[in-house]
Amino acid sequence: MLPALVLVLAISAAAWLAGRHDIADALWIAATGAVLAVLSVEIVGSLRRGEFGLDLIAALAMAGALAFGENLAGAIVALMFTGGEALEAYAQRRAAREMTALLGRLPRTATRYEDGRLCEVPLDDLAPGDRLLVRRGEVVPVDGTVDSPSAALDQSALTGEPLPVRRAHGEPVLSGSTNAGDAFDLVATHAAADSTYAGIVRLVTAAQQSKAPMARLADRFALGFLALTLLIAGAAWAFSGEAVRALAVLVIATPCPLILAVPVAIISGISRCAGRGVLVKDGGALEGLAKVRTVLLDKTGTLTGGRPRLVAVRTRNGLTPDELLRLAASLDQGSAHVVAEALVAAAQEKGLALEPPEEVREDPGAGIVGRVGGRRIALGGWDFVARQTGTGSFDAEIADWTQQPGTVAVAVTVDGELAGALMLADEVRGEAGGVLRQLRRLGVSRILLATGDETRRANAIAQGLGFDAVVSEMMPQDKTRAVVAEHANGPVMMVGDGVNDAPALAAADIGVAMGARGSAASSEAANVVILVDRLDRLTDAMRIARRSRAIALQSVYAGIGLSVLGMIAAAFGWLAPVEGALLQELIDVAVILNALRAIADPPQDAAG
Repeated sequence: MLPALVLVLAISAAAWLAGRHDIADALWIAATGAVLAVLSVEIVGSLRRGEFGLDLIAALAMAGALAFGENLAGAIVALMFTGGEALEAYAQRRAAREMTALLGRLPRTATRYEDGRLCEVPLDDLAPGDRLLVRRGEVVPVDGTVDSPSAALDQSALTGEPLPVRRAHGEPVLSGSTNAGDAFDLVATHAAADSTYAGIVRLVTAAQQSKAPMARLADRFALGFLALTLLIAGAAWAFSGEAVRALAVLVIATPCPLILAVPVAIISGISRCAGRGVLVKDGGALEGLAKVRTVLLDKTGTLTGGRPRLVAVRTRNGLTPDELLRLAASLDQGSAHVVAEALVAAAQEKGLALEPPEEVREDPGAGIVGRVGGRRIALGGWDFVARQTGTGSFDAEIADWTQQPGTVAVAVTVDGELAGALMLADEVRGEAGGVLRQLRRLGVSRILLATGDETRRANAIAQGLGFDAVVSEMMPQDKTRAVVAEHANGPVMMVGDGVNDAPALAAADIGVAMGARGSAASSEAANVVILVDRLDRLTDAMRIARRSRAIALQSVYAGIGLSVLGMIAAAFGWLAPVEGALLQELIDVAVILNALRAIADPPQDAAG
């Protein structure tokens, strides 16, 4: 409608300059009437849905202009209304640009190996175990593992990290990554609908369709603003006896794009979070991030990396630490246990030459036995290893190895004799201390560590990080109760990654899931999903959320404040209807442009 309206007003201007004021008047009336008719239909539909906005003031202003013969003012209000809608549509497109790009990258087909041939198949036909070819530049269609020597991947669309990452044979790859190197083979581990990228697309779609509570709050501004407008307009008419003053008040009180500044700022904030690898499910979640006062952090996979690492080696009977590690890691090549993977990785980092194990027998959850280079090796928990040696217990020196807080000891026997122990720990993330300090600067007054670990280990992990409290030995229902108990201290955020965290995430005001390696259950229960395996993206998202909310409120207060000043000036007769319409157009454009500031990254030290 905007191009047609501009054309009509251009013709009317030419007619007025040519002295044909009758034609200009007729065109102004026609343009105003057309826009008023369309707007009236929209208002009726909104009222039927129970929605109320400031469009009603625009309709009153246009109708009043036509009634009082202020046809040019009516045409300017019509232009302002349609121009504001066009500006808002542009702002929405710009703010949602990154999320739209994310949706547009969704592949439709994949290249699958079938009987020695390559076939293009729809994504829905893929199943776990399928072997796929991913060519250079293609988007990885499903979650899987690398079945080539290596793969170079661009994960920026998922994590915001600009640098490519390399994945070795057997390592996992997230769908939505782009192949930044040579073609490689991928073995699917999930169907397309269950893969990471499909889940992200569902979250993005929901985020785009959501309406923030702040947008509803902005709508509630409309009711009070309408009452104030009618009061000022009525007073101006009553005290001056000039109906044109009431019309001028209505014209300058037509901030059609004003309330749109709120969703523009909110959508801009959601878009910025997506660019940092944080999926915010809706505008309400973004607002919640801005208002959090209490934070509960899970330990494993959240405060820590979620993967054990070798931190020390204890030996006996003259065996060197490297030799003990080599023997243990060689045997553990036959196990898929997370501890086994950690020991094999530690040995490979040291460049130790591993041998293939023989006669491997594993007791799941307890330990593993077998032969390495002709020697009989056993490793696992103390009880398991004690049975392998035929003794019921170990001496005091060995018992002390189990007393180190925050570590787990894996005992090792060689040819039936205890040879030592490998000490593993789930290390605290390097950025954890900085994240907790940033949380304080962002207005969080209470931070708790919530974990299922035993108390001594939990306290050792939390030491020096600045937690207000540590709650340990918790079952999933205990975490949920802890979240509920903290509601008295202000809006509560729970951050976790496992299935056991899902109930607590759902119970919190804001649930944040570490989705890079976390469970699907936690991601579904959460309001916010961090797609990159970095805890500091949490504070990035909170900083963006606080800035977006502040900008939204700035736009509302500034727009309404300036409009009220203009209405007062119009009530005293200092602004004619045409002048008021032009002034209001400037106010509306200014607040929309201010809301668009939320699309930019906030300063790193901003606390809101």
